[in-house]
Amino acid sequence: MSNLVYILNGPNLNLLGKREPETYGALTLADIECRCRETATMLGLRIDFRQKNGEGELVEDIHEAISTAAGGIVINAAAYTHTSIAIHDALRAFDGVIIEVHLSNVHAREEFRHRSFISPVADGVIAGLGAEGYELALRAMASRLIEHVEV
Repeated sequence: MSNLVYILNGPNLNLLGKREPETYGALTLADIECRCRETATMLGLRIDFRQKNGEGELVEDIHEAISTAAGGIVINAAAYTHTSIAIHDALRAFDGVIIEVHLSNVHAREEFRHRSFISPVADGVIAGLGAEGYELALRAMASRLIEHVEV
């Protein structure tokens, strides 16, 4: 299985560091990308890090991950987590490892954030650990991709 991992970020994550830092932290998305690149290099992974505000654009990114035979997707679909059947369906078509990430603990927030359309198709979920969640997702991804190669 490929060591290429798409890291997909949904709407408003481009505002990290400015938008509700008490909830999402002070790091920017560029800071998170830099940390992900360092972690990926250490783990022998290649990453394609993206952020899109549009639902259809995220679906297209998932389709691209399918067409490039990427080994995994780390996805923080942000608000689309709770609303997008289209993203759910696109992820169902992906044959690799999927890890859902949220900066905040969505289960400790508003009731509408407790439902995820991504979790049922994800191999794992990390929530509430801030930017470190992305790094943990990459560590988990690396071990799962190694397991797939050994099978």
